[in-house]
Amino acid sequence: MLRAKFIVFEGLDGSGTSTQASMLERRLIQEGNRCHLTSEPSGGPVGQMIRQAFKGRLRFSQSPERFDQQMAHLFSADRLDHLYNDWDGVVPMLERGMSVISTRYFFSSYAYHCTREEDWALIERLNRDFPNPDLLVYLRNPVAESVRRLQSRALLDSYETPDKLSKVAANYERILNGYSGRKVVIDATRPPQDIHEAIVQTLKDL
Repeated sequence: MLRAKFIVFEGLDGSGTSTQASMLERRLIQEGNRCHLTSEPSGGPVGQMIRQAFKGRLRFSQSPERFDQQMAHLFSADRLDHLYNDWDGVVPMLERGMSVISTRYFFSSYAYHCTREEDWALIERLNRDFPNPDLLVYLRNPVAESVRRLQSRALLDSYETPDKLSKVAANYERILNGYSGRKVVIDATRPPQDIHEAIVQTLKDL
């Protein structure tokens, strides 16, 4: 059995993070492990506010730069709740011996909310006290492929545009280059089962 681990999936929208996270959850449970699948924004009160903002149901700044700053603060507040709340917080679950798989974590804040160079300092300040995961899985997907996959969705949010995704992709590469924690980068255009097996093998090697 696997020692309780915090595993994070990151990637552009449309890169398959949700699919792979679900596949890994099923695999770990089948192998006798206790496992919880979660995501950011979370299902908590702040996370619900973020989801409504993405869909335009809540009014925030019309300036893209100011909107990103507002979202950065909300995501930090949601992350604090997501990690430490007593009901389904990541840290309490890990302490109870349950592995936690999350689609998105603080890496997404750097990727999606750093529009200008000075934004990096803000994101660092808001997220520096959050623990690193045991494993970061980054699914590297070409922007054009993400856009193609997203076209099948009925409703896109404000971050799922080609221009925004191009900037996000560049930010992710910067994050990966500077991140010293355990990580694996996988080509997201590979067959889903091949990706899954590569992730499982990485976990076995931890």
